[in-house]
Amino acid sequence: MDVEKLKELILKAEDIHKNFEKLFLKLYEYASQNHPERVEEIILKLHELSEEKFEIASQIYRKTASIGGEIERVGKELQKNEHQMKFRLEEIMGLVGHAKESFSEKLKTKAALQRLFQFHRIYDYSVTQSLQRLSAEIEGLILISEKEKKPPTSIIERLKKIEELEERLTTLTNLVFHLYSHPSWVYKIEESLKEWHSKGLLWVEPRNVEQNTGIDREHAAQILDGLTLIGVVEKRKRGGESVYKLRGFGED
Repeated sequence: MDVEKLKELILKAEDIHKNFEKLFLKLYEYASQNHPERVEEIILKLHELSEEKFEIASQIYRKTASIGGEIERVGKELQKNEHQMKFRLEEIMGLVGHAKESFSEKLKTKAALQRLFQFHRIYDYSVTQSLQRLSAEIEGLILISEKEKKPPTSIIERLKKIEELEERLTTLTNLVFHLYSHPSWVYKIEESLKEWHSKGLLWVEPRNVEQNTGIDREHAAQILDGLTLIGVVEKRKRGGESVYKLRGFGED
């Protein structure tokens, strides 16, 4: 397998993802300002980029599949995320053109946009982590293929981060699972944090969330850890236990 070619594909995927995210910020802006024409325009551009991203991800997966192991798993995860984003954009493309026809069509479009925004919160982080992990794995393969006795320090440092990235991907996978298996749980947990904050409890334990949501504390902790990764929640250790608060609330 041409490792250098795979490295080029990963670098290209990283570059296109940055452009995709810049464009997605404009979608947030126009949707919040209620500019349906601009929203439709951005959706079309995002879909065009998404098709390119999915094609590159598919090429990466085909090449990593010939290696197998962890790098194949990460390549497959990247392709899966790009396919899901492409699907969600295509769903909205079929609605935005009819949003002005009736109030019900407008509601359908708004609901589809909200689903897209909710998915995007996880998508950006997951794709970024997958690309970083793939890049680290490729550097390791290059080291092996070149049989270097003293690899560059920068490469060694990146390889040391592999275990940390694995842990983050596991946390993110748990969040994605709950998002699709129990879509209301994420919202309930965010609302639970707000409720506890309003009562004067700044740092909240999973058992507190279980108390006013009924969600098992183990599952609540998995969701809270996932929300921490994507920047919605802050986390710290207190008395050996993990405690959480919504980002933006004051420090104690």
